Amino acid sequence: MSDLRFAMIGTGFWARYQLAGWRELRGAWCAALYNRTRSKAEALAREFGVPAVYDDAEQLLRSEQLDFVDIVTDVGTHRRFVEMAAAHRLPIVCQKPMAPTLTDAQAMIDACRQANVPLYIHENWRWQEPIRQFKRVLDEGRIGRVFRARIQYSNSFPVFDNQPFLRELEEFILTDIGTHILDTARFLFGEARRLYCQVSRVHADIRGEDVATVMMETGDRATVVCEMSYASRVEHDRFPETFILAEGDRGSAELRPDYWIRVTTADGTHSRRCPPPRYAWADPRYDCVHASIVSCNADMLRALQTGGEPETHAEDNLRTLRLVFGSYESARTHQAVAVD
Repeated sequence: MSDLRFAMIGTGFWARYQLAGWRELRGAWCAALYNRTRSKAEALAREFGVPAVYDDAEQLLRSEQLDFVDIVTDVGTHRRFVEMAAAHRLPIVCQKPMAPTLTDAQAMIDACRQANVPLYIHENWRWQEPIRQFKRVLDEGRIGRVFRARIQYSNSFPVFDNQPFLRELEEFILTDIGTHILDTARFLFGEARRLYCQVSRVHADIRGEDVATVMMETGDRATVVCEMSYASRVEHDRFPETFILAEGDRGSAELRPDYWIRVTTADGTHSRRCPPPRYAWADPRYDCVHASIVSCNADMLRALQTGGEPETHAEDNLRTLRLVFGSYESARTHQAVAVD
């Protein structure tokens, strides 16, 4: 099978790692880059040997023979670029968060459905190796039916240093890391029926919330609490690791610092370490996250090659967005919110 040719739309902070992730796989080749500031696209093209650069996305789509596009721009432009690519009948990979509103997300899905092209969302968090291994523990049934769980992502990492635009977002942590954590909750514990959320702003020099706590009731009546914070100084401050505790009717399972999974049942406690793969191009500060890009890309590449469906297609990610915006509604109204 020949390599699928793709163009990357956007060459900002995450594009370098997304390109590096694609290069770890056989079957996909980047033919062109677009960025509104051409010099940024040219610099990334030189670094990765990409032959064509554009500062006009429409011209790129008209000029290049492509098999799909990968959109790595800010969320406010996702709908425009998705609809543009759909008009050219091109399959689309789009970064999370999928869209700034549910209306935009549905419009993107509708545009791709009308054009008969797939829309995949690059939701890589659930593809972290320790989280995949934790899911296997749950699926094996070793701890029985889960009745309560906690997902914790709390640290003091200076996220605003390399992504200063985050300071200006009116809605911050729930749309940024919350899309990842709430998607992980769905992946591990199933769909939520209702939720309650509280948020706060601890950093004085930002516009949006930097702390959020979401409590959800799943379809089988498990209680799942998701804690998110960029304002927490804690003993195990290990950005960007996610810690998880699941309690079942036959035992419990924990994903603890440094990728240790501990399973406790009547037979005792058994531990094993599940570190992520290591890649030379990955920023050590983002190690487990960058490694998950490769696995997420591989899942989408298989779907593109076979006409199948990846885990993180747009309709699936829309369910995560409903949790995100339902959380904002709950925080505003101080009421529990039913999730469709």
